[in-house]
Amino acid sequence: MIYTLIIIGFLILLAGGKALVDGASAIAAKLGMSPGLIGMTIVAFGTSAPELLVSVTAALKGTSDIAVGNVVGSNLSNISLVLGISALIYPIRLNFQILKFDYSFTLFATILFYLLALNNWISLWDGIILFAILIIINWFYFKKSNQIPEEFSTEEADKAKSEPLVKSIGYILVGILGLYFGAELLVNNAVTLAQEYGISERIIGVTIIAVGTSLPELATSVIAARKKETDIALGNILGSNMQNILSIIGVTAIIKPIEVSDLFLSTDFLWMIGFTVLLFPIMRTGYKISRFEGGVLLAVYGLYLIFLL
Repeated sequence: MIYTLIIIGFLILLAGGKALVDGASAIAAKLGMSPGLIGMTIVAFGTSAPELLVSVTAALKGTSDIAVGNVVGSNLSNISLVLGISALIYPIRLNFQILKFDYSFTLFATILFYLLALNNWISLWDGIILFAILIIINWFYFKKSNQIPEEFSTEEADKAKSEPLVKSIGYILVGILGLYFGAELLVNNAVTLAQEYGISERIIGVTIIAVGTSLPELATSVIAARKKETDIALGNILGSNMQNILSIIGVTAIIKPIEVSDLFLSTDFLWMIGFTVLLFPIMRTGYKISRFEGGVLLAVYGLYLIFLL
């Protein structure tokens, strides 16, 4: 029954995130926001909303290991599991800009997260620093790029404008409620599962919850790989990892400081940094991630799971 409730919680989270994106995007389009700006703000927030609500809920309930594990585990699974599967479907090619900006920002955020956590806390001021950096980076991207994101073509933006205002507001309300109740259901039953089977909240956070809240990234990357739009798949992963740290940890810490255990610092954080560093030589060889290298990423994730168990 607990597993069923956890799955239901995941589904409610995903549905809530989609409803929030649809409603907010329609209203933003009515207000004259460009499709590019909508994609970089509303869509980016909406796809990260499940992780955000889970981490905030867990922190408020005093289960910091789930709050931290959700982000660390999500970043680990994004690089190895999601990127590995995407590369197996179709080799991922990348351009120098992705390596220069997206990867550099992601590595910077990952290392900064570790350094801020060394005193076993992500404090209010740490959260403010992380969120401020997110705003600066998003401003940089907005100034740098005038391209319309794949998620929001002009046709989709025009369709969003035609939605009745009441309907759009309804989507937002449904999305917020879905995210709230989905997060409650997921966190409560994940904690119960950990207690029943003697599994630590840390392991539940970095595996079941992390992979579950990474489903939007997995779906987006797999679809992009099947369309052979592999730069979207890679950009999605790197952007998501950066957003997880700067936005989710930042906002959660602002609401309530997060305790970080020594076990996280001596194990999972080092794996997260290691995975991120490993990605550089893989991407740098021929500016692509081959099917073989995708298999290597999946194998490394398997080693991590064996290490956990």
